[in-house]
Amino acid sequence: MMDIFSMINEYAAFIFIGMAALIVILFILIIINIVQNHKLKKKYNQFMTGKDGSSLEDNLVKRVNEIEELITSNKENEENIEKIFQNLNSTFQKIGMVKYDAFHEMGGKLSFSLALLNRENDGFIINAMHSREGCYTYIKEIIQGNSVIVLSDEEKEALDMAMK
Repeated sequence: MMDIFSMINEYAAFIFIGMAALIVILFILIIINIVQNHKLKKKYNQFMTGKDGSSLEDNLVKRVNEIEELITSNKENEENIEKIFQNLNSTFQKIGMVKYDAFHEMGGKLSFSLALLNRENDGFIINAMHSREGCYTYIKEIIQGNSVIVLSDEEKEALDMAMK
């Protein structure tokens, strides 16, 4: 039995030395951890104070407010663009004009045919014929690129210009 106790005493010394070494290693690791934590705290404080002394939180709040304003402005712009596209369907987008001498007596091509059409080729043609006695103006309705009333050559030419 004595052998067992003597063996345990020999091993106890090794265990004691091993535990002492482990405690020293852990103590060194704790010191390293404290130093790294101090450096990290210092960098964090520098980061939070910013260049001009304003805090990071103030900057973040300001940026979030700016983003919210941009989102609101973007929605308004999208709505306005949609209204513009809706209005464009009814505006005159296609134009054709032909100048001519109506009676071949005046010169200077003072008469004209003007075609104004929207996207669906609906609109009208204004024909102004100038003579020595006066100027006569006529208007003809255009629906889907066609007229119910017969068009003159100049009116047809103006309509073709507008539709191209």
